[in-house]
Amino acid sequence: MSDTPAFPFVAVTGQALLKLALTLITINPSIGGVLISGPRGSAKTTLARGLAQLLPQKGKLVTLPLGASEEMLIGSLDLQQALSDQQVSFNPGLLAKAHDGVLYVDEVNLLPDALVDQLLDVAASRVNIIERDGISHQHPADFLLIGTMNPDEGELRPQLQDRFGLAVELGNQYSIDERMEIVQQREAFDQNPAAFIAKYADSQRSLIKHIQSAQLALSNVTCSDALRRNIAERCHEANVDGMRGDIVWYRAALAHTAWQGRKQVTLEDIDTVEPLVLSHRRNDNGNSTPPPPSSPYSRPPEKPPEPQKQQPKTPPKDTQQSSSQQQQSQGSDNSNNESDNSDDNAGDNDWGGLPPQQQHLETVEAIRLPRQKQTSKIRPTSPTLKDKVMAGKQKGQAKGGSRNGRAPSPSVSWFNTLVGNIAKRNAPTDWQLHYKKARSGKAVLHLILLDTSSSTLAGQAFAKSKGAVLQIAEQAYLLREQLAVMSFGHEQVKWLLPQVRAPKHLQSLLNETPAGGGTPIRDVIMQAQQYLQGAVVKSPDLEIQTYVLTDGRTTQDFDGLSLQGHCTVIDTEQSAVKRGRGKALANAMGADYFHLNALGV
Repeated sequence: MSDTPAFPFVAVTGQALLKLALTLITINPSIGGVLISGPRGSAKTTLARGLAQLLPQKGKLVTLPLGASEEMLIGSLDLQQALSDQQVSFNPGLLAKAHDGVLYVDEVNLLPDALVDQLLDVAASRVNIIERDGISHQHPADFLLIGTMNPDEGELRPQLQDRFGLAVELGNQYSIDERMEIVQQREAFDQNPAAFIAKYADSQRSLIKHIQSAQLALSNVTCSDALRRNIAERCHEANVDGMRGDIVWYRAALAHTAWQGRKQVTLEDIDTVEPLVLSHRRNDNGNSTPPPPSSPYSRPPEKPPEPQKQQPKTPPKDTQQSSSQQQQSQGSDNSNNESDNSDDNAGDNDWGGLPPQQQHLETVEAIRLPRQKQTSKIRPTSPTLKDKVMAGKQKGQAKGGSRNGRAPSPSVSWFNTLVGNIAKRNAPTDWQLHYKKARSGKAVLHLILLDTSSSTLAGQAFAKSKGAVLQIAEQAYLLREQLAVMSFGHEQVKWLLPQVRAPKHLQSLLNETPAGGGTPIRDVIMQAQQYLQGAVVKSPDLEIQTYVLTDGRTTQDFDGLSLQGHCTVIDTEQSAVKRGRGKALANAMGADYFHLNALGV
């Protein structure tokens, strides 16, 4: 816990929805933690520190650093005592230190999944159980969990997202008046923290009393069966997986009702907390709907902010017409710029002038990706998908999770060490250490970059590309390897599928993805490289296979483009006379090159 004074919670400008989420989990901690998604400089840390000042043990905020180990999080074995006294004791970790306080996890999406899963287990049970080599120890760990992430640096697995009770997506857009107020507030705090805190002491005490009153009243709040059904129906309409969303929504509505000073849940309470509960759980054929923007305010009012209305998903007709005309214009310009004077390809120029078009994927029986011929300049490479599928889990094979051929790891098995040496009556100075067996096999990530520009519509190239994506996904699933899909077209880059092991609704998602506009090849490569760098930070042993499915038709140059791990460019061009842009891209990136027609598609 730092002695640095914390900026008062009530003095933070804006971020109404985040303030509401933090207040609700303070009233009812059983809601679960809060996952905050957004850019830097949006008051995430400031509000987390301010929230700690509202708890009974004021100021108790523990930060989990990005490079934290499992022992740092849950506790560690006292090796000195084990060697000298032949007794085992544990040193408390960050979970023990965060008891009755706030545990703040920055960049939670970059932590290893196993560490995040363990963290969320403790947050739900409020008990930390440490088991090491047959020895068990437990201690209370009741804390408010706040996790932050930047989606540009990689997604958090849906299973882990769901474990966070509430989620808020922040923006960094402020009005001119808000910007001025934020700077003035910060300047006043930095110049004289004590005077600034004293200025808001009454408002801070009033907020604390309000929260305490809501906590006492929570057990008396009731909810009618009609509103319970309303929650269930809306979770069903949102295609929410499992029942955690229903439970959290109910608990959040109760907390909001108590916060409002009422004893009966109303539809207003359910509507108010909806974006907090569903923003990270809503499934629309694999597409998540972002939460509505929060309305900023200068000070927390006596009542929580009014419920946010969902923005209409379909823009007005005049907006659609304007957008369609703009896309047609952009697509036409790109097509004309990318065209050449070849008579054989004259018809291709018409594709860019069309609005976004759909092509359903062409089902294929197999993708025959040849064995890679080169080693990545950055990381060691692994066999191709087809090689692994053909090899399977053969006896004696040490890859792909096989248990044969394990080597000792540097981790000591203290239970076996204690038992073995005590049985032999060895003195502590003569102990022989017994080591755990190392895990074999490495995690593999398959990243697919799918060209969705208008030029891919020619010759059913887009449909064939979708078939290739589906085949790669199915083979990755059989190997229990991870998959992520990014699309680039319409002059933009977006995620079609975050990093998952079992992609659901992928075929329908691909069929619903249109093609149109230009080809932002440089943008997708740079965003993919940033994502992969974050993935390697999260899992240093990660093996990366990237597939770029494109016809290469773009006005952008390929100079300086590269990707982490092993890369394969799959050329989707279907013209009678090939321009060779796909091969040029592969040469520029030092990647393997294959044509889509040569892969069995």
